[in-house]
Amino acid sequence: MYTKRITVDEDLRAAFAIRKQVFVKEQGVPLEDEFDQFDTLEGTCEHVLVHYNEQPVGTGRIRFINGVGKMERICILEPYRKFGLGKIIIKALEEIAEERGASQVKLHGQTQAEGFYKKLGFRTSSEIFMEDGIPHILMLKELFTTK
Repeated sequence: MYTKRITVDEDLRAAFAIRKQVFVKEQGVPLEDEFDQFDTLEGTCEHVLVHYNEQPVGTGRIRFINGVGKMERICILEPYRKFGLGKIIIKALEEIAEERGASQVKLHGQTQAEGFYKKLGFRTSSEIFMEDGIPHILMLKELFTTK
């Protein structure tokens, strides 16, 4: 199991395929809502892939808004859930945030994943709201940067 930053088109396409499977096919998110202007290698986002047995099976991205890292599009293919890969993705995104000098990260977590994010140090910071027909909550985490 390992993560890597996405720097080539081939890896970005792998991340898109994972997102399409999880969000569009499994969860019914409209295709036009899943992909946006931040889905490029040259943009303001950094994307990561997590590998299991040398296969890309999970992904996430982080973009920066007013100095805060916003984690987005975090997902893992269904057969690979429960192997701790989500934690690896979050850690990789937090490292990117710290490198960029962010002292806080946030995410819109699906309510079914709230417990998972709480175990990783996030706190719930909103009431439930809907995104693409799925209940979400805003979650925040303070980072302890040494920079």
